[in-house]
Amino acid sequence: MDYGLSEEQQLFRDEMRKFAEQSLAPHYQEDDRTGEMSPSIRRECAAMGLLGLRIPDEYGGQDADAVAVGIAAEEMARANINAAYLVLSTALVTDILLAGCTVEQRERWLPGIADGSVYPTLALTEPGHGSDAANIELAARPTEDGWTLHGEKTSISLAHLADRAVVFARTGGPGARGVSAFYVGLDAPGLSIVRLRDVGNRAAGRCSLFFDGVPVRRDELVGTEGAGFVSVMQGFEYSRAIIGLMTLGTAAAALDDAMEYARTRETFGAPIGTRQGVAFPLVEYATYVAGARHLCYEALWRKDRGLDHTEAANMVKWWAPKIAVEAIHQALLTFGHGAWSDDNPQSQRLRDAMGFEIADGTAQIAKLVVARHLLGRPYAP
Repeated sequence: MDYGLSEEQQLFRDEMRKFAEQSLAPHYQEDDRTGEMSPSIRRECAAMGLLGLRIPDEYGGQDADAVAVGIAAEEMARANINAAYLVLSTALVTDILLAGCTVEQRERWLPGIADGSVYPTLALTEPGHGSDAANIELAARPTEDGWTLHGEKTSISLAHLADRAVVFARTGGPGARGVSAFYVGLDAPGLSIVRLRDVGNRAAGRCSLFFDGVPVRRDELVGTEGAGFVSVMQGFEYSRAIIGLMTLGTAAAALDDAMEYARTRETFGAPIGTRQGVAFPLVEYATYVAGARHLCYEALWRKDRGLDHTEAANMVKWWAPKIAVEAIHQALLTFGHGAWSDDNPQSQRLRDAMGFEIADGTAQIAKLVVARHLLGRPYAP
């Protein structure tokens, strides 16, 4: 098997690393302090074509494969994991729209995402339904022209900056087959958005969305009635590998910083890297990060070839964020008291990576999916 990148992929990685270091890294710590993502990030990502990576070229996108999205997300996260949310969200929403939209809907919705004039997010989680997404309660009540939405969504990333959202609501009976998806403008009447106060990912931010009779037209239904849950679950398996690479990207940056510090910091007449107690933990976590990274790219490689990638994607969903948090923690400890300051990015990286242990499904949910694949559903939890 060839584990290397092609020449074209390597050139893209090099281009992404240069872009991220120049355009994204300078905003990372300051945006955390202000709690707002710098507007230039969205503009520059759009100019680079990063918001339309998965969009076919006839709609103004790059028509990129899943591996390319992973490369972009990983390199962006090395510099600024919150900026990488833009690629994660647009890629996930794009795949959902491509799977369910009519040609007319694609022509209306995809060009705006590709050129950056419309930023979309995903509205699935509810106060009482995170992992239990098949039983969401947001109600879509039928009207003459479509539906009205009633209820609450919460933990919706970047909703305060988004223009539209794929909103999942109950149009039918209980269970997954009663859930439909709608592409809703976030300036719609009856919709209010409230920012949440978070430990990490402050620049990306989460919001609660309150729907008080928000009208949606029939032509804003994505796919058919009752197909919403299936479409988002298929997309999540792909996005879980992207999330894995985002966390591993920021972990790799933390380890790079720690290794450089281990070369230059001297105690008792020698660099601290010459001590096994400093060097060996860094070696261990560099190994774990490399292994998890391979599994992430395997999942994306399998998706690109139309192969089942459920098992690999869910393996990395529980493993990669866990490894990333532990690796960043070790990097922080390597700096000693020097990392106990906002001037050092290790503590922010730690806070930001922790959120991905929850986002898009907890470790327990991912392990449940893998267990059912490995053991067979009758023999698993």
